[in-house]
Amino acid sequence: MRDNNQRTLGVILAGGLSSRMKQDKATLPRDQHTMLEFSQAMLKKCNVDDVVISGNNHQIKDHYKNLGPLAAIFSVLQQCPAKALLIMPIDLPLIDSATLTQLKTIGELSNKACFYQGHPLPLYLPVNAFVEQFLQDNISIAMKRGPSMKQLLNAIPHQAINLKNKNSLFNTNTPEEWQLAQQKLQALKNPR
Repeated sequence: MRDNNQRTLGVILAGGLSSRMKQDKATLPRDQHTMLEFSQAMLKKCNVDDVVISGNNHQIKDHYKNLGPLAAIFSVLQQCPAKALLIMPIDLPLIDSATLTQLKTIGELSNKACFYQGHPLPLYLPVNAFVEQFLQDNISIAMKRGPSMKQLLNAIPHQAINLKNKNSLFNTNTPEEWQLAQQKLQALKNPR
């Protein structure tokens, strides 16, 4: 049996309030699936050992509620020891497995946090002394609106890579952005 500390975990961040979307983004329909099902499938295609869902309505509850991705990452690591995390937010309907796999591959080879230039998420995050120290030093501050993903990435060894498919990280936080994403998906299915 594999040691839990030697696994790469896929993590879906689904704990946001979805207040601008006015409905839970995890339940939005993408083709014949929900965004949650789509996100799980994308991570599984990246050859992770397991996929967990972070959010108060999902399997990994946040220790610090409504404080964003770092609090979610902290909660995941408290409950699911791993050597690395491949983290994606729930609101990327145009992402593909090649985009995620590239992060994972480059991150594994460099043993550094790996993300796309200008986008702290999705993120390949090796769980090492740098990450553990940052979280230990800063998570209690999170109760007062703690550190950001940018602060984490600035504090640990990382590599920002160029994104080939700009549409793949199209983020949907509002009904209007969701409709635009649906139009882009339709255009991908029916190219002229």
